[in-house]
Amino acid sequence: MQGAAGLAAVAAAPGLLRADAAPIKFGSLTPLTGAGGPYGPSMRDVMAAVVKEVNGAGGVIGRPVELISEDEQSSPEPAVRAAKKLIDVDRVIAIMGTWVSAATTAVSPLCWESKTMLTTCSGADSITLAPHQGYILRTQPNSNLQFSTMAQFMLAEGAKHIGYIGPQTPYIESARKLFEAATKAAGKTFTQVVYEADKTSYRSEVDQLLRANPDFLVLAGYQPDTQVLLPDLYRAGYQGRMITPSYALTAKVLAALPHETTEGIYVFQPSPAVGSAPFRRVQKLLGKQDIDPYTAQAYDQVNLMLMGVALAGAATGTAIRDHVRKSKQAGGTGVDNAVDAIRLIAAGKPIDYSGASGSCQFNAIGDIVSSKFRYDRVKDGKLELVKIA
Repeated sequence: MQGAAGLAAVAAAPGLLRADAAPIKFGSLTPLTGAGGPYGPSMRDVMAAVVKEVNGAGGVIGRPVELISEDEQSSPEPAVRAAKKLIDVDRVIAIMGTWVSAATTAVSPLCWESKTMLTTCSGADSITLAPHQGYILRTQPNSNLQFSTMAQFMLAEGAKHIGYIGPQTPYIESARKLFEAATKAAGKTFTQVVYEADKTSYRSEVDQLLRANPDFLVLAGYQPDTQVLLPDLYRAGYQGRMITPSYALTAKVLAALPHETTEGIYVFQPSPAVGSAPFRRVQKLLGKQDIDPYTAQAYDQVNLMLMGVALAGAATGTAIRDHVRKSKQAGGTGVDNAVDAIRLIAAGKPIDYSGASGSCQFNAIGDIVSSKFRYDRVKDGKLELVKIA
């Protein structure tokens, strides 16, 4: 009788682990190497820290959680191989953290066809416009939101002739179109040069661009390209202003290049919810103060997937898809972590999650509906905050 009563108590309390319960498997597919390499390890580590917390508090729906980590390599081919392993061999119910848009574009059909949830930091508009049937959530602002905002910043700064230089990728191609449209709508001039990635010199492309005399340049490539491109721009004598996404001009690039090649460049990025309770939780979990936007998003992605399981009372990708938006209910108890959320859900109470990257409210196709953006400027090899807006 005591044994039966004990089992009933465990079944009634979803937060308690059952010894014989199979683990719920999540996949981490972050860029541990390649252009996203500066971010992927931290993204993976914060996901692992959240899973450890949840398991320490009793798991979710009475089961432990297992995180299986793979390397996206910032490239579609290895990302597909890793995703197939996670789906077909490891049997994960969610894949989290894809970064480069080309990798997410390649991986996403595998996910929706297998009914595996996919959470991503990729920005290409085409990703959530695909027929993914609700199996994709994007914590990163889409390229429309990001680059329209970036273009308006340049125009407000007085740009009259915007020059654009970047490689041919789905994400960056959508950025190019947005910059061109915004520039022409404002009655300004736009010049573009598209280059082949991973070259050892871009001097011919730089010379082609500078012949048009732009006064504000968009450097749209990734970190390896930008590290080659900036010295070429300096040697070519360009004196105008420049702006680039934060993933292109990282601390590693700033440390590697002479200060004169980077001086005055504006750096743009979606801003995490700096100073908020969930942002401070990420700092504590990782034991560091400097938290990049993608690590903040990874924290939110794993919390959202865990809450989706708790809200559904079931561990499948479809169950998460159908219930994860209930993590943000008007009038619900405010939460910023899965441990507290799981406890409230088990008690039958609605929740209202806000995360380290922001409010985490999604539209019908899986895009977040709003974001703050941060602008820094390089001075003497270091970034100085201009504004968060």
